[in-house]
Amino acid sequence: MEHNLLKTLNLPSDLKKLDEKDLEKLSEEIRDKIITTVSQTGGHLASNLGAVELTVAIHKVFNSPEDKIIWDVGHQVYTHKLLTGRYDDFSTLRTEGGISGFSRPNESEHDIVYSGHSSVSVSTALGIAAANKVNGKKNYAVAVLGDGALTGGLIYEAINNAGRMKDARLIIVLNDNGMSISKNVGNLAKRLAVMRSRTGYYKLKAVAEKVVSKIPLIGKQLANKIFKLKTNLKNAMYKSNFFEDFGVTYMGPIDGHNIEHLCDALEGAKIIKGPVLVHVNTIKGKGYKPAEDNPSAFHGVPPFDVEEGNLPQSTNNFSEKFGEFLFNQAAKDKRICAITAAMSLGTGLKHFADEYPDRFFDVGIAEEHAVPFALGLAKGNMVPVFVVYSTFLQRCYDQLLHDCALQESKMIIAVDRAGVVGDDGETHNGIYDTAFFNGIPNITVYSPSYYSDLNNAFVNAIYHSEGPSVIRYPRGSQMYMPEGYECSGKAFDVFGDENAKIAIVTYGRIFSESYKAYEKLSAEGIKVKLIKLNIIVPVPCESVNALHGVEKVFFFEEGVKSGGVGESFASVALENKLSPEFILTAFPDCFVKQAKTDSVLKQYNLNCDGMLKVVKESI
Repeated sequence: MEHNLLKTLNLPSDLKKLDEKDLEKLSEEIRDKIITTVSQTGGHLASNLGAVELTVAIHKVFNSPEDKIIWDVGHQVYTHKLLTGRYDDFSTLRTEGGISGFSRPNESEHDIVYSGHSSVSVSTALGIAAANKVNGKKNYAVAVLGDGALTGGLIYEAINNAGRMKDARLIIVLNDNGMSISKNVGNLAKRLAVMRSRTGYYKLKAVAEKVVSKIPLIGKQLANKIFKLKTNLKNAMYKSNFFEDFGVTYMGPIDGHNIEHLCDALEGAKIIKGPVLVHVNTIKGKGYKPAEDNPSAFHGVPPFDVEEGNLPQSTNNFSEKFGEFLFNQAAKDKRICAITAAMSLGTGLKHFADEYPDRFFDVGIAEEHAVPFALGLAKGNMVPVFVVYSTFLQRCYDQLLHDCALQESKMIIAVDRAGVVGDDGETHNGIYDTAFFNGIPNITVYSPSYYSDLNNAFVNAIYHSEGPSVIRYPRGSQMYMPEGYECSGKAFDVFGDENAKIAIVTYGRIFSESYKAYEKLSAEGIKVKLIKLNIIVPVPCESVNALHGVEKVFFFEEGVKSGGVGESFASVALENKLSPEFILTAFPDCFVKQAKTDSVLKQYNLNCDGMLKVVKESI
């Protein structure tokens, strides 16, 4: 498809000049560009396709960047990027040195904040609205969130505060497609389904308010009075509205693929005093049949064939393997139950959920709730396994301390996507959990390198541990395995020459790279001792005994340097009166940018060649 409008218009300002027909044509071009690009780069497809017309309408009605648009998570931000000067760069989406799959202020003045995690947009937009009020500005703050965000408690803290700011120019756009990543669960989804049945009333209200407000001199005052009258009438008919109980005016639901109705509703929202929530219904995957038919599978996708619409399938990865181990063990042990935070597909739990629905709990995007919920299950003599991405576990630090470690109850935290995740970039890399686990007492952290290690850690956590355990594993498949490797089941393993003056110490996925480096050094006649940590918190004190006689220790870590495992290992060595020269290679205090995982490991000397470089430069 030719992208004549996308290429020639000065966007987003030229949107103000376009009629409905041109806006629909522009939406078709945007949808085509998104499908074509994501099929080549991978990315979030279904959620972005569902938000095309909505984003066009937002940019037509509001004046970005003077009006600040805050995108929740960023799974629906691709159209925004195409409308704000990034059409020529869009082919670089999620690639090294290219544009991000999320909003990034370093890309454009239209990207107000970094996005990547859910349920934070209303808080940020409310802060902007409050600042505008203090500074005497008449601009709007617009928070755009999906209905999945409503399963996160932070949203309600924000809406509760918004309802108290009666003159805030805050507009909350709720993009309701009935899903987050997996299908939405709980009473909130049911409540939204009830609201969807009232389309005609709210559509009429939005149009009426827009028309009345344009009457010279008295329009806005009259619109406000009519609005109050209609609100009283509506409350009498429908009792009340969930959002208006918080003090936020509710409008909708609106057809999220009808640009005229969307613009009418948003214009109507602008004339209402105080915070407004505009409820929009969209179809996830709109305009691409395979994504419409299977929106969960097409939420986050690798490169794929557009014509066939078939996604490459892989069960040979750590997520699926852990789900398989969990499923098999649950068949033997009826105490085992699984918890996920709206990520049953990504964490390999679908089979478990289908087979054991009474022992499967999707708590929504509520990681903080999941940990004390697991504590309750443990107190009820169950063995809860909370499977969560490392980047989202960051939300649970207090609960990990207070409701997990302090309680000393048996629960397992399975930390998926530990380490570098690649294309999703700064907000999703799981390189910080090792540092915060290091500061938590009464907890054991396993870091397997291979599937056999993963299974062994899981069995140990269930049957050979009294308190809470953490098992952290990377995204993707296991890497190079040395010939004849067998899982020892011990806290650490030692390979190589016991009399060597050089030691390499590591853990997790990059043990594979360390072993390759060890083999190459050995082939060059350089004697090396290789120490593989299977438990990283607490550092096994006995592991430092292998350092006797060693003059140089090279510690390689796929995590942050500050507060990480390497620093703990060095501390244990000093406490045991061992003081070889210690060279730690890890991520510095930084946020690691998007790139393929192999490229990131190479950049930070965490692949075989980088490790050889570090060792040889020192010796």
